[in-house]
Amino acid sequence: MYCVVALQISIRESGDITVLDLQGRATISDGECDLLRVKLEELLANGVRKVLLNLGALTHVDSSGFSIIVKVCISLRDQGGDLRFIRPRGRALVAFNVLRLLDLIPTFDNENEALASFRPRSYATSSS
Repeated sequence: MYCVVALQISIRESGDITVLDLQGRATISDGECDLLRVKLEELLANGVRKVLLNLGALTHVDSSGFSIIVKVCISLRDQGGDLRFIRPRGRALVAFNVLRLLDLIPTFDNENEALASFRPRSYATSSS
């Protein structure tokens, strides 16, 4: 029997980067997308400018979920911040690829790479 888990969001910080671990589905049914939208809007209102979405346990996302993610990305970039993804998988990965979001939003296989990507290049690489 296949069981679909409603969206669960865990929020944590790594320095000035806010990490959201998403588990379950981000769809319009049962208000999952409203939960995601409210959490992200709260973070933006509180001055968060660097957001990392861990999509490894996200099983499904629909157009409503994508719309929220794109709006947040645009808002962050307008305010000098940015959004990154960690490892979308399965059906969620297929959907992200179809919509070409992985071409627009940097995506990483692991959290350490994603966190490092927020640092200015001068810190990430030494100059010769």
